Amino acid sequence: MRNSIITLLTDFGTRDHYVASMKGVILQINPKCTLVDISHQVISHDIKEGAFLLSSAYSYFPKGTIHLSVVDPEVGSPRKPILLVTMNYFFVGPDNGLFTLVALRDKVKQVVALTYKKYFLPQVSTTFHGRDIFAPVAGHLSLGKNPRAFGKEVDSWVELDFRKPKPEGGKLVGEIFHIDAFGNLISNIDEQQFFNFTKARSFIIRVGGRAIQRLKKGYCEGKKNEPMALFGSGGFLEISVREGNAQKILKVKKDDQIIVQIGK
Repeated sequence: MRNSIITLLTDFGTRDHYVASMKGVILQINPKCTLVDISHQVISHDIKEGAFLLSSAYSYFPKGTIHLSVVDPEVGSPRKPILLVTMNYFFVGPDNGLFTLVALRDKVKQVVALTYKKYFLPQVSTTFHGRDIFAPVAGHLSLGKNPRAFGKEVDSWVELDFRKPKPEGGKLVGEIFHIDAFGNLISNIDEQQFFNFTKARSFIIRVGGRAIQRLKKGYCEGKKNEPMALFGSGGFLEISVREGNAQKILKVKKDDQIIVQIGK
């Protein structure tokens, strides 16, 4: 038995039996593996949010970690179940774009379509591939099975269209990409893009009808009930409120614009 690490990320929540069933399947195959929950609170069917959360966490695990991720609104459809092998990790889940961001950040070496049913559960439902396909594959993979044992290699996989910030004259137009449990508004503008655009010039950040003219280094520098801008732990421009909720105060939702404008 090998003491491998398998992470789990889903939109299943924790109220029902779904996550526990997946863990049970894995532990029957490899009782010595370590299971780590990244999140089971992905917004239902929101593949982009799942991709973002996975990309924010995967690289902090030891090399060789198996990341099992299931946000699968089209379960039972012709979409492929896949195993994506990168330079440092393994990713198991549906081929629906969930692995778009990790594939951009960790070089892809191999992609295998999961077709060899000997590694599935004997009964495969059309509604729970997380338990019946992905969990047993992750379990066998954690025992050291070669990725080729699970199916045939493919040379393409589904990639989502993640919009990038666009410079428009004296503006850099981005969007709110994620809203975390604290109500922090995380944009798709990363630190390098921000400073390459502003070039040490004064700037105004506009979001939700507010204008913010300075960056803070941390949450402690903010004032209560006053939105502030800073770069969060993931390296993206973030709008936050100290001991408050930026989403509720600014009434902003995902995909709303955030604009960095060169000031005078």
